[in-house]
Amino acid sequence: MKLYSFFNSSASYRVRIALALKGIAYQTVGVNIRVGQQNECAYRQINPAGLVPTLVTDEGESLGQSLAIIDWLDRHFPQVPLLPVGDPARSKVLEIVYAITCDIHPLNNVRVLRYLTDELKVSEEEKKRWYAHWIQQGLRAVEELLSQSQSGAFCVGNCPTLADCCLIPQWANAQRMGCDLRQYPRCRAVYEACSHLPEFIVAAPENQRDKICA
Repeated sequence: MKLYSFFNSSASYRVRIALALKGIAYQTVGVNIRVGQQNECAYRQINPAGLVPTLVTDEGESLGQSLAIIDWLDRHFPQVPLLPVGDPARSKVLEIVYAITCDIHPLNNVRVLRYLTDELKVSEEEKKRWYAHWIQQGLRAVEELLSQSQSGAFCVGNCPTLADCCLIPQWANAQRMGCDLRQYPRCRAVYEACSHLPEFIVAAPENQRDKICA
């Protein structure tokens, strides 16, 4: 199994966490999205959207989009489920997942930030304000959802779920971008709890072979 990934991509990070939690061995193929490798013809044949990550299964099937990949993993490797079976836990996990992957991440990914600076000519300061604004809007909602779910060490329940796979990369990116995160103590508590687990440590950007020192 191969995972085409970029060390600092939060979507790739989600999938690496899921693979680690399930104990699945895989080969990493680095795709440097900072220099445009995702747009090369060879990669576009694997992933027509030109995005990371892409999972290529042992049967040769290519699958993009992190949530679709994790859904595939959950169905084919069900021994460590990342989505609870029953409600309300399942619905709560998905609510948190979509709040992050639909309402925060798409507005702050590399393509959008580059369009702001390259096409709309916004300044670096204005770009950071854009990023921080959507982090604030999104994490405020996630913080409330965590309160409603009475989360402990993890987003929902007593073990990591898909919600944790999504929250930890988003929080890490917000930290890297210098966002003020003091208003989200529940999010911080989940991040700190997960960050001490070996599965999250091995999936972290700083521990990837394709890490770029920049």
